[in-house]
Amino acid sequence: MPLHLVKLSVGTESVEDLAAWQANRIAQTGEAPRHVTRMWPKREAEILDGGSIYWVIKGQIQARQRIVALEEIDHGDGIRRCAIVLHPVVTRVAPSQKRPFQGWRYLKPEDAPRDLPAQRKNDDSLPPELDAALAEIGVI
Repeated sequence: MPLHLVKLSVGTESVEDLAAWQANRIAQTGEAPRHVTRMWPKREAEILDGGSIYWVIKGQIQARQRIVALEEIDHGDGIRRCAIVLHPVVTRVAPSQKRPFQGWRYLKPEDAPRDLPAQRKNDDSLPPELDAALAEIGVI
């Protein structure tokens, strides 16, 4: 059973903004998108068994990316860092409120928001507040 991570996407205004930023980095480096953190997940095997990172944007979990690897990064300062290597596809999920927190947190599969239905994947983005209200009453 996969285990997921949840992380704030600091400075990101929308899912499209996150995807565009990552696409730009891929074009510059030729590498898969990654997020570097100082903490190494202790439950690595569960995360690599199909886990995703769920992105919190503007106070709501709005998207996810499958985690494909965890790699050690050394910047020459003696601090072990973890690069969370991500699949380049950003998948929109049903918005879910999330209070601010630091770093990343584990997210159980049963607590993870579901992917948006196929017919909504190409919709224009709704304002996050409206998207959350629709999700709360079961419309999406």
